[in-house]
Amino acid sequence: MTYIPRLKKEYQDKVVKELFAEFGYKSIMQVPKLQKIVVSKGVGAATADKKLIDYATEELTLITGQKPLVTISKKDVANFKLRKGVPIGSMVTLRGNKMYEFLDRLVTVSLPRVRDFNGINTTAFDGRGNYNLGIKEQIIFPEINIDKVNKINGMDITFVTSAPTDKEALSLLKSLGLPFKK
Repeated sequence: MTYIPRLKKEYQDKVVKELFAEFGYKSIMQVPKLQKIVVSKGVGAATADKKLIDYATEELTLITGQKPLVTISKKDVANFKLRKGVPIGSMVTLRGNKMYEFLDRLVTVSLPRVRDFNGINTTAFDGRGNYNLGIKEQIIFPEINIDKVNKINGMDITFVTSAPTDKEALSLLKSLGLPFKK
């Protein structure tokens, strides 16, 4: 017997039926699904200190359970003292079971640890059914040891869905457990 994450099973059993009834699709294949989650971390100070990229990739590895890709700059920007080909961040693309596990931990453990948390904003959709969430502190994740953190910085989490509209994507993400503001 293979392992199926809790949220994936809930999506297959409950969410598909709810969305099918809510939007009146003709086929079950039209029901939107979560395709991938991209977790990225920009490290602007990495132009001066190369070790900051190593810290960022180590933290993303702990948070997501997958080795991140180091992103490099594509062009020179004199105002930021940035040269082409210099590492400036890291990112991870999660799919499948790891994606559902990350989402489950984000919703049940990490987001409730945010100080003065009263829900995430519903206006961060891009018009094509994708949602962007910015996190100000990486220490909300329980995998990060606060004593070993050298600098508190944030990250961006992008939820890529197959939904054609923002309304359908909002309904999908709500039913998967994301705590949106009322």
